[in-house]
Amino acid sequence: MLRRTVPHHEWRAGHEVWRSLSCRLMTNPQYPSAGDPGVSDKSKVVAGILGILLGTFGVGRFYTGHIGLGVAQLLVGWFTCGLWGIIDGILILVKGGVDAQGRRLRD
Repeated sequence: MLRRTVPHHEWRAGHEVWRSLSCRLMTNPQYPSAGDPGVSDKSKVVAGILGILLGTFGVGRFYTGHIGLGVAQLLVGWFTCGLWGIIDGILILVKGGVDAQGRRLRD
């Protein structure tokens, strides 16, 4: 089997295009954050209360954009009677948290 090697400058140009495209896909220009760019548009109070009330279903984590943690809470929540969600919701209310982009949740 013949394999074509790609010159470094072609690979680099393709990499830049991919990085530019992926950055555009991860940003959401429809909902600009008001104020500090390091602060999420999601509220820690809403995330905490959703975690306490609907933590068995992972709703608090789905709200903050942590889909993987939300699915894990959904699966584990049935076996622990929602204990993980309740504790997670309380910790978000007390300590705060971050959204899926790593920005801290607003008060």
